[in-house]
Amino acid sequence: MSTTEILEKIRLIPENYQQEVVDFILEKKVKKTVISSKQRPLGLLKGKMKMSDSFDDPLEDFKNYM
Repeated sequence: MSTTEILEKIRLIPENYQQEVVDFILEKKVKKTVISSKQRPLGLLKGKMKMSDSFDDPLEDFKNYM
């Protein structure tokens, strides 16, 4: 649907609801921009966490089940 078609449909809406439609569209645009600007950069915690070498070793508590 083109912008022209959308504007024509908005013009068909009663005047007292037209502003509501415009506000809704603008609010969606603002929310989308705010969400996308809050994305964290990749690798933010790189080198700050270390996993134990024995992480994958079986746990003593589960020896009876293996």
